[in-house]
Order: sequence, then C-alpha cells, then structure tokens
Amino acid sequence: MSEVSDRYRRVATGFAARLEQCPADRLDAPSPCESWKARDVISHVVHVHRRVVANLDGSEASEPQEGDDLAEAFRAASGAVIAALDAPRRAGQMVSGMFGTQSFEDLVGRLLCADTLVHTWDLARATGQDDRLDLEAAAKALEFLTPIDEAIRRPGGFGPRAEAVALDGAEPDVQAQLLAFTGRNP
Repeated sequence: MSEVSDRYRRVATGFAARLEQCPADRLDAPSPCESWKARDVISHVVHVHRRVVANLDGSEASEPQEGDDLAEAFRAASGAVIAALDAPRRAGQMVSGMFGTQSFEDLVGRLLCADTLVHTWDLARATGQDDRLDLEAAAKALEFLTPIDEAIRRPGGFGPRAEAVALDGAEPDVQAQLLAFTGRNP
C-alpha cells in the first residue's frame, strides 16, 4: 500500500465516521462553509470524489440528488477511489485536471485528500461531532495547498485566510494552521 493510499483511507474513514454518526436532524444544520448546510458539504465531497474517478474512467460525475442516501453515495465513491488506488496501473494512469496532468494517485493525494479532510472538519462542526483531524494528513494538505494559495482564493474556493490560534495558548498545531489557511475559525 502506498503512502497516498494509506492516507486516503484514513481521511475517507474519518469523513465516513462523521457522516454515519450524523443525526438525521443535523443534515440541515448550517456548516462553516458560507451558505452551505451539512448535507451540502456531504454532497460536495461525494461530487468531488465522482469527478476525480471520472477523470480516470469517464464515469458519470453527477452530484447526489435530493433523497439519495448520502452515506451510501460516499461509500460507493470512496470505494471506487480505493479500488483504483489498489490497482497499480490505474493508480499510475495520467489524468488531467485543474492542476495539470498528473497520476491518478497524485490527484487523490493532493486534491481529494485535502478537500475531504477540510470538509470532515466542516461536517463535524455542523453536526456537533469530534472535529479533530488526522495531523499527518493535515500537514500534507497544507503542503499541497500553500503553493497554490492564489489559485484557491476565488469564488467557490476558499475565502481569505484566518489567523491560526491554539486553544491552549501554545503554538497553533498543524490542524489549526490548515483551518486558518482555508479561512476557517475554530
């Protein structure tokens, strides 16, 4: 198993845990993402997963529809990513995207891991769940996002940076740094 495959599994498992433990009455709770509810965060994550897989195999990259089982949609989408990562030829296949041509595995390790991780925090916050993130994955996400700072500060992307603060008065940890970088105020 590659580092990316292992990290993706941890990130996807964290998101899935919050999704599966989400009380049904919290799906319409506001999220930290401007004008998005918890269900919008989930739909976005599923849609991004489907778009990443579609880059590899040309499959349908539709957004979940109202009434869809969002937990099942995420399981299917993340399962497709894991199956591709577990197949060396597919993981190494070159795909195109907004960050240029790269291997499928690199696209997952950069975009998909970062997006899913940050939205794990959003979902946890919206639904009153544990918002602690995988710190190794947070460090990798920050490593990916920092050089593309300007590209992600656009409508539909991340808002302005916030100030990274630690709740205990110490230096902000990597989770606090990532959240601040993506415009979130813990």
